[in-house]
Amino acid sequence: MIKFENLSKSFRVRNRQKVIFENLNLTIPSGKSMGLLGRNGAGKSTLLSIVAGSMNATTGRVFSDGSISWPVGLGAAFHGEMTGAQNVRFVARIYGVDTDELCEFVYHFAEIGDHFYMPFKTYSSGMRSRIAFGTVMGIQFDTYLVDEVTAVGDAAFRRKSQAVFLDRVSEAGAIMVSHNMDEMRDFCDMGMILNDGEVELFDDINDAIKVHEDRMRLGAAAQRA
Repeated sequence: MIKFENLSKSFRVRNRQKVIFENLNLTIPSGKSMGLLGRNGAGKSTLLSIVAGSMNATTGRVFSDGSISWPVGLGAAFHGEMTGAQNVRFVARIYGVDTDELCEFVYHFAEIGDHFYMPFKTYSSGMRSRIAFGTVMGIQFDTYLVDEVTAVGDAAFRRKSQAVFLDRVSEAGAIMVSHNMDEMRDFCDMGMILNDGEVELFDDINDAIKVHEDRMRLGAAAQRA
């Protein structure tokens, strides 16, 4: 279970306070996969970072009775001078999992060969995403935070990523950001829309997608008018 209590986030921009979202109050039940929707700039990645604990809220708090992953789409937790293997071992020690087992899982999952033993800063963005996704999938969390990462790589690798993710969320929950609505339908039970600083919660992901797509069409039509 993840609970938002009066959760607000704002940033100081050009001497003015820009509100991203304000006084969010909702509960995501345990074991549910939530699709997080909203236009670009609505605050989806910001919300994921706050849920993960890597960014502070302006006011309010996030409460959870289980373990939460870091946002999978971000490679910021990995040190550029360390090799992929060293980074994975470091993460394993932080989360108290077997270092050899996690390294073996990520090495085979990422499919980057000897680059696994080269400095992380030498990796392409795709290689970094493979390592980041493989690392978080190799650790058992109660809730996984995922930001567009299952789109990385060729078709075969995407299928493998999606299969691993489906296996993990069969016994856990997730909050997922994706512009691929078919992917949302495949992986998510519920839906949540961030819109103009407020949140709308839907018990059915299909209802959330319909509202989101209708709103996006209306916005696009208004811009053309």
